[in-house]
Amino acid sequence: MDDSCQPAPLFTFGLIADVQYADMDDGLNFTQTRRRYYRNSLGLLRKARESWSHSAARPKFIIQLGDIIDGFNKDRGASSRALEQVLGEFSLSRIEVHHVWGNHEFYNFSRSELLCSELNSSILADASLSGTRAGGDIYAYSFSPFPGFTFVVLDAYDVSLLGVEEDSLQYRSAFNLIKRHNSNEDLNSPPGLFGDLKQRFTKFNGGFSKAQLDWLDSVLFSADKKREKVTIVSHLPVHPFSTTPMCLAWNFDELLSTIQSHSSVACFIAGHDHDGGYCLDKSTGVHHLTLEGVIETPPDSNAFGTVSVYEDRMVLKGVGRIPDIDILFMRQ
Repeated sequence: MDDSCQPAPLFTFGLIADVQYADMDDGLNFTQTRRRYYRNSLGLLRKARESWSHSAARPKFIIQLGDIIDGFNKDRGASSRALEQVLGEFSLSRIEVHHVWGNHEFYNFSRSELLCSELNSSILADASLSGTRAGGDIYAYSFSPFPGFTFVVLDAYDVSLLGVEEDSLQYRSAFNLIKRHNSNEDLNSPPGLFGDLKQRFTKFNGGFSKAQLDWLDSVLFSADKKREKVTIVSHLPVHPFSTTPMCLAWNFDELLSTIQSHSSVACFIAGHDHDGGYCLDKSTGVHHLTLEGVIETPPDSNAFGTVSVYEDRMVLKGVGRIPDIDILFMRQ
């Protein structure tokens, strides 16, 4: 689409994923195949923040898709300091930030600690006239930044081995689930062969409880009635064609089934897979976008984007490793 013919957007928002900052030298990923730029990631976040702050189309809010600091901070006793640094960088933009929780949040903090931290942005749902929260310890909420549009933040580690005590019912239930599919001694080692959907059953992934799925169903039912357009965000992707099997949510199929039963969902956005990915689910008309991660982005590039929202589409303008994508509203 020719930008000169495009009307002004209704609103814009920023996207960034997997900053995974740590004040340490570069290293390698879990499979020892990709370089991770731990210290440099803060500099790339700074450049993203400066771009958003000085943009003519200043974002109404930013969605941070999880893994804001790296798990190595925990071993170094630097979790709080690292979090303070990245949150300080975000605060300089004076733009509202919605934080998604990923596995590295739980490497550094317990669920109870996260709920009491600045990473708990569910309080922002109270400022939205149609905002709701899932309740309890589930970190899931919805908010409406503009009439006719709803955003839903999901808790992809509601069912997980991470962030909970090993003697808890939640831990034992998740452990029994993962062991049905993964017989490896190291549960961070994926089961099965490369490309096998069973590879998602690892300790660094998680899933959505029935309580959360029921809550999401109610939010989407309300959005259907109002003919709203819904964007769902999560750290973990839920469509096999938008990521590698190793990065999928444990019960991605149940989440997809929930989406399929509602007409309001337009887009699902996730992080976790540092290579990124995209697909249009033609059976539902829902776009599934997985954002490339900052942590594996070289110093001479970047990985963030700004989404302009119109009546009939969302337009992602990416920077560095993030491609431009036209997200047409296919449903309703």
